[in-house]
Amino acid sequence: MNRPTSSVVCPSTALFVALSTLLLASLVAGQWPDYATLSSTLDQPLSRLRWILGDISEVAFYKHELPALGLLLGACLGHWANARGYRWQGFAICYGTGLWPWVFVSSLLGLLFSHVLWGWTLNGGTWQPTFVAFVSLPAAMVLMFGGGWRVALNGALLGALLVTPASLLLVNYLCYPLGLPVVIGNVLGMAVASVLAFVLCKRCPVLVSGGLRPEPVTVAAPPPRYGIGWTLRRVLADFSEAPFFGNELASLGLLLGAFLAWWLTPAAPAYGSQLIVQIIAGQALASLTGVLLWRRQWQARGWYPTYIPIVSLVPAAVLTVGGHWQVVVGSALLGAVFAPPLAVAISQRLPSYMHGYIGNVLSMALTTLALVPLLAWAFPGGEG
Repeated sequence: MNRPTSSVVCPSTALFVALSTLLLASLVAGQWPDYATLSSTLDQPLSRLRWILGDISEVAFYKHELPALGLLLGACLGHWANARGYRWQGFAICYGTGLWPWVFVSSLLGLLFSHVLWGWTLNGGTWQPTFVAFVSLPAAMVLMFGGGWRVALNGALLGALLVTPASLLLVNYLCYPLGLPVVIGNVLGMAVASVLAFVLCKRCPVLVSGGLRPEPVTVAAPPPRYGIGWTLRRVLADFSEAPFFGNELASLGLLLGAFLAWWLTPAAPAYGSQLIVQIIAGQALASLTGVLLWRRQWQARGWYPTYIPIVSLVPAAVLTVGGHWQVVVGSALLGAVFAPPLAVAISQRLPSYMHGYIGNVLSMALTTLALVPLLAWAFPGGEG
């Protein structure tokens, strides 16, 4: 009774049809546009569709439809394996809650509502944070209050009405004028808007009442040994933590799609910077360092936010300071040391009716704000 119904998969089916159509059109045309071409032709329906689909992978700074497709295909496989209790599923998607379909639907609707309301901000040709609703409040509300159309729809609406405009304001009136990495505005917008949304939900519980919670599927397996195999799997899973998936299969699809996009057109993913290899290398090093450094926290808590520098400091530093190896290594090590404990310290001080991800995004903002200028000062010739 509490399992997601078949109606939940309708938006995902429509999305996969759109992705398949886009892939077929690109193959027939024999070309994949680079980022500059894409961003300058958003008045064309196909380019606008590419942009919206690219939003799904933008939290990792890849911004391309192929890693988005890989992420979603891997997540579908991870959910299917979780629902059947297969051991090869890896880390249970969405933390074993069984809520992945509702997380996906709410996040996708939040993204689509955001484009309906705020897509006009892209008309000037300047990048805007249209992706933020996909990786923030909608998913957090589902995980907090359960699945079902009431929670999913209200989460999506609040994401579009609060998160996206908050990030738009901070990016355009704080980050651009002050020359700050735009990720600071993205995540600060998520934090501020989510605080407001959870306060609203506390005062108007009817918005999130009646949430469905599927029975978790248990898998007979020995307790983790936290050895080499677990460490490598954990590093891979960290790549899909930002959209609340946290699953190796989803991450593998994301990374394979990113490398395929780079192979087809090097100037397409990662905003045409041609730094995607350096970004991914730094992300992997940051997660590996964090998982090794905070292993005892993983053992004691069962989960620890070692993914934070993957979607904040590391790619922001590489894109801002440059792709030299010192920047890649420096941002990865600094992010792994400082970002996870700061996030936990903030999350522990949040009221119980707020999702702890707010502490994670605040840590992203603070570490990026503090450490990118430090890296720029230490490695002024970082454009390697």
